[in-house]
Amino acid sequence: MPKRTIQRFIPKTEELRQHKHLKFLGDWLHSPSIWHLNRRSAAGGFALGIFVAFVPIPMQMILAAMLAIALKVNLPLSVAMVWISNPITWPAMFYGCYWVGTKLLGQATLDYRFHVSIEGLRSLLTALGPAFLLGSLVCGVVFAIIGYVFMTNLWRASVRRRYLRRRSKVNPE
Repeated sequence: MPKRTIQRFIPKTEELRQHKHLKFLGDWLHSPSIWHLNRRSAAGGFALGIFVAFVPIPMQMILAAMLAIALKVNLPLSVAMVWISNPITWPAMFYGCYWVGTKLLGQATLDYRFHVSIEGLRSLLTALGPAFLLGSLVCGVVFAIIGYVFMTNLWRASVRRRYLRRRSKVNPE
């Protein structure tokens, strides 16, 4: 079940190979290990995508693709999981990261008013940046570990269910 379900939702190999932002990866996109879908590569791609989703940078798909190639995990799944970070989820995700960072640093959360200017951006990064970045790192690692364990257990449960179904067809009692 996970393999077929995952294959339905992840981007197709050719779509990613032709993607304008990923073409610079060239021949690395032809490595079979990043397209193979098994328990290890699926769980790794799932976790990697979740981790990168918490990295507060633009163009997260490129980072996810490069890390998937370097770590030899499923590239389409890692790129797809980055999409959990989107304009609808950013406020909750990034406030949660900031909140976690303030708790880890022992700070109080600030009621900050942003002013649109270079000075306002500098002030924002100085006031909120360290807590936000620490929280992003911690949340990324924690949710990536949870995602890895979840995907591994889902895969194993699916294999076990298929095995028991086949076994019951062979030995009906």
